[in-house]
Amino acid sequence: MLRPRKKYTVYDLQKLKGTRCLTHIHVKSPEEAAAAEEAGVDLMSCSFDSTEAQLRLPRIIEAAPSSFISVATPHGMASAEEAIQVSFKALEIGASSVYCSASTSIIEKMCNEKIPVVGHLGMIPRHVTWTNYRAIGKTVNEAKLLYDQMKELENAGAYAAEFEVIPQQLATYLSSKTTMILMSLGSGTGCDTQFLFSDDILGDYDERLPRHAKAYRNFSAENKRLQNERIAAFTEYIRDVKEGNFPDESNLINMDEELLQEAVRKIEETQ
Repeated sequence: MLRPRKKYTVYDLQKLKGTRCLTHIHVKSPEEAAAAEEAGVDLMSCSFDSTEAQLRLPRIIEAAPSSFISVATPHGMASAEEAIQVSFKALEIGASSVYCSASTSIIEKMCNEKIPVVGHLGMIPRHVTWTNYRAIGKTVNEAKLLYDQMKELENAGAYAAEFEVIPQQLATYLSSKTTMILMSLGSGTGCDTQFLFSDDILGDYDERLPRHAKAYRNFSAENKRLQNERIAAFTEYIRDVKEGNFPDESNLINMDEELLQEAVRKIEETQ
């Protein structure tokens, strides 16, 4: 079966580099994917790092059939062979590319198999024991190291890199020094995409909103309201059952009395 034609390919994104900043949302459900596509977002990403996420991916692809969706592979893959197998599985389901924060040696082998790979530079949550949660690149040495890491990733064959929490001036400069698509997560407006997680956009958690993010709704409060409504509804149901108010006549199905008696006679004749 032919899949719907995607809005973008990697080829299209490479041609767009430097011309405009694309919008980019990380989604976590088919409902969010459908909403993002209908809203007109340019790019999406989603997780592929657990059994649940892998089962959810086909439904996300189906919900946003024309969207370019990059899939985040599991952290801690033990070998390039494992990374390649996982990536091909995601691509066969319908992903447009894969995200991978593994070493450049693994990424290079993935790229050698023509897998379109998004790397990760700057503040990497899985590596915070080395860096702490902070902006990366605010010193001369860190800025130079970031440039070197970017070129290493580029030379490995990655077509793009997530740039997380990097000073905006440095991110803008580095974007002009690479052929890769740079995806800004908290790194200013000078990159090729502006990236946010749906949880941040929707305000869908109780923690403090990161400085680089902006909440456009308050789903956390709405979810709490809905939970209170669930509790109230269940409480009322339990009370109605205990007090004999449910089911009432409107919830019941009646049988003609003569037919009922005839059925009872037939049943009792067989006993």
